[in-house]
Amino acid sequence: MRDDASPARFRWLPPGLRPPVAMVWRQERVFLLVGSAALFAGFDQNIFGLAIPQIQASLAIPENMVGVTVAYFRLATIVALLLAASADLVGRRRLLLFTLLGQAVFTLLTAATTTYVTFVWAQLLTRVFGYAEEMLCFVVIAEEVSAGARGWANGTVSAMDYTGAGLASLVFAAVNFLPYGWRAIYVIGAAPLFFVAYLRRRLPETQRFAAQEGLQNFSSRSAAGLALLRDMARQYPGRIITIVTAAAAFGFAVAPASVLSSKYLQSVFHYTPGQETALFIPGGFAGLALAILAGRLSDRVGRRPMAIASIAGIGFYLFYSGVAAMWMPLLWVLSFFGFFSGDAMIAGFALEIVPTHYRATVSGLRYVVEIGMGAVSLTLEGRLFDHFHGHGPAIQALLCTIPVTLVAILFLPEPAGKTLEEMAA
Repeated sequence: MRDDASPARFRWLPPGLRPPVAMVWRQERVFLLVGSAALFAGFDQNIFGLAIPQIQASLAIPENMVGVTVAYFRLATIVALLLAASADLVGRRRLLLFTLLGQAVFTLLTAATTTYVTFVWAQLLTRVFGYAEEMLCFVVIAEEVSAGARGWANGTVSAMDYTGAGLASLVFAAVNFLPYGWRAIYVIGAAPLFFVAYLRRRLPETQRFAAQEGLQNFSSRSAAGLALLRDMARQYPGRIITIVTAAAAFGFAVAPASVLSSKYLQSVFHYTPGQETALFIPGGFAGLALAILAGRLSDRVGRRPMAIASIAGIGFYLFYSGVAAMWMPLLWVLSFFGFFSGDAMIAGFALEIVPTHYRATVSGLRYVVEIGMGAVSLTLEGRLFDHFHGHGPAIQALLCTIPVTLVAILFLPEPAGKTLEEMAA
């Protein structure tokens, strides 16, 4: 077995996409155990978006309820926030073992649902664990990697999630040939989660959390949690309000655009599952490379310039504008590069601007606000669909909050090149 202090190699990434600073094997091992779960979570959480027409037909979901259904799923963030925040009291490792196993179990149960109500409940519970898992993944990565590579790390984790979505589209190409159709894709997605949960037994606790005073006694955790929230609000009110504002506006704008892209291609441009895969796989590789490179560049030029450059693009607006079909592949890559890079940058800000003992809580708060505002937007999309008689103009109207995100980012402190301790001072 390799020593934790031996040099990391990251040979599973192309040379130009590897970390910009030297790292050790412990950091690479943590990255693999955390990032692999992000990859398979990206697979599972994108199945519904890919297979909306097939699931609609199977469960008799009306057209104006598609966005509302995803909004139901996003109610899971309320419980997920409480679950993720408890990692500031009991540790990151314990929660990551629990959340991954829960996500695997309920992903598998989704495949067995036969009614709309049971499907929604299964996906709601899947996402309780999946959303908490994603919140904590970014926390662990931020606490383990060097200051000069945190931007790269956030971009790479997002790219792994992006790769999972690409793998889902690859399997989706055969949806009409798989036994039990879309249900088989959920079974395929659950299997590797169980395997990664088994491997994650070797995941160590983060050094920054372990260096704190230790775990709270069970009887004192409730009081400790209330004290933590009170101190956090008193010490960092401006930072927290600003990052929450940025996340809320971003989540509201991009949720319908990202979730309904596959359905839009199938219903407006009459893409077949195979044609979607032919777009998603090469486009996914391009988006993956761009997201990692954007993260690396943010370590050099700063998070704020790269976040603004990523989010300010008009890819999604043009994607849903009804342009000629020949432009859709390029617009798909640009749109989702902006989505994943922007999301990674905002997640990074939430992790880097507060101390270790608040980090999981603030990360969870950012996530639940972003997902929650996305749920509001998805609900409105159903109403706007009735008004405009099309998903394209409805989604374009909901992109109006992007400028709010851009302005909020300007008021956040610049964390690039600084240690987490320097940022918290």
